[in-house]
Amino acid sequence: MSKKKILITGAGSGLGKGAAIGLAKEGHSVIAGMHTWEQMSRFILERKGTDYEKNLELIKLDILDRMDCEKAWEYDIDILVNNVGIGQTGPVAEIPVDLMREVMETNVFSPLEFSQPIIRQMVEKGKGKIIFLSSISGLSTQPFLAPYNASKYALEAVVQALRDELQPMGVTIATINPGPFETGFNDRMYDTYKQWFDEDINFTPIKSIEKAAKKLGENQFDPKGMIDKMIEVIPQESHSFRTIWPDSFVKTCKDYQKSQYDLMVDEVEPSKK
Repeated sequence: MSKKKILITGAGSGLGKGAAIGLAKEGHSVIAGMHTWEQMSRFILERKGTDYEKNLELIKLDILDRMDCEKAWEYDIDILVNNVGIGQTGPVAEIPVDLMREVMETNVFSPLEFSQPIIRQMVEKGKGKIIFLSSISGLSTQPFLAPYNASKYALEAVVQALRDELQPMGVTIATINPGPFETGFNDRMYDTYKQWFDEDINFTPIKSIEKAAKKLGENQFDPKGMIDKMIEVIPQESHSFRTIWPDSFVKTCKDYQKSQYDLMVDEVEPSKK
């Protein structure tokens, strides 16, 4: 496999950071986009003196910041990995809609807007590859995760359209769909409802939200497996359009989507308070 020049957004922590380090260790030239200067400072110290230092360039890259994007667009790359993502939680019937807008902006609109100039460059060259970090949450839904689910479902539609439109022009489009991994992301996301939810005002039972959060927190995987899979898939010339990991979630997502065709609307008794 030839060595690639790879730009990864959201590489200051979690899966993106792990993949950036791993790909650099494999000899690829990696440009790791940091959301904040603080992340960059920490990463500089970690990188110093390592065997991968020469292969790993760090840049400030907030994809919602036009100046950062314009600097990143100057690179001539082989592969772009859109890894940036945020989440919000809470009952969708009550969540402040601006919070959902923020998630959609960060997870869908901004990655697409950031990718468009790079796509143009790749089309002009007749080659290139763009990977979007989606989620199993873009293929199935969970209670109180509607903002994140909605953004990933939307991203799936955008990416599938890109695949169909750009394949004839020589540009490869793909997704990576992680399950729940213990990077801290899920735990932070599930705490976000606490910023606005008030038991004295909101009607959703707090115990329902806490139960869902506890279930998610107790069912997370070691991120090493996902990072290893990303290191394997990102530079490959040929692989599945959608990489779902762990493998067991392929069946879970397929069963979920099939079940949606059998749903019924049944009359229910009013809740007794």
